[in-house]
Amino acid sequence: MIENICYNNKVIAIIIYRDHCIEENKIEFISPNDYLLQLGYMNRPVGYNVVPHIHNPVRRETYGTQEVLFIKDGKILIDFYSYDQTFLESRELSTGDVILLCGAGHGITMLEPTIMIEVKNGPFIEGADKGRFEGKKD
Repeated sequence: MIENICYNNKVIAIIIYRDHCIEENKIEFISPNDYLLQLGYMNRPVGYNVVPHIHNPVRRETYGTQEVLFIKDGKILIDFYSYDQTFLESRELSTGDVILLCGAGHGITMLEPTIMIEVKNGPFIEGADKGRFEGKKD
């Protein structure tokens, strides 16, 4: 299952739950082409080959930061916030779930000992990338 979390008619997060599946030998891109991160989901059979390739040095201009979290093991509670720091809603994610955080704010609480892998666009700019705030639930 895939779930879009929206605020003001804009997607702020996309969750791919561990039970999501697609037909064999298919690829599904979850994020639109204009997102900073392109999140794809593949189901490939034994022997499938990805043709050798390089990624050309294409100049891109980005604005903002998006991140992907892979829950390798454990359980988290992720709170979503608007840009004005108003609490919106929460979701629990568990082992095998993946989330693309693509807008607004978020906070994360570990509900169990958790191992996560985080991928985000860079380069990271210390002091400018994050605006921390005290999260409060309504």
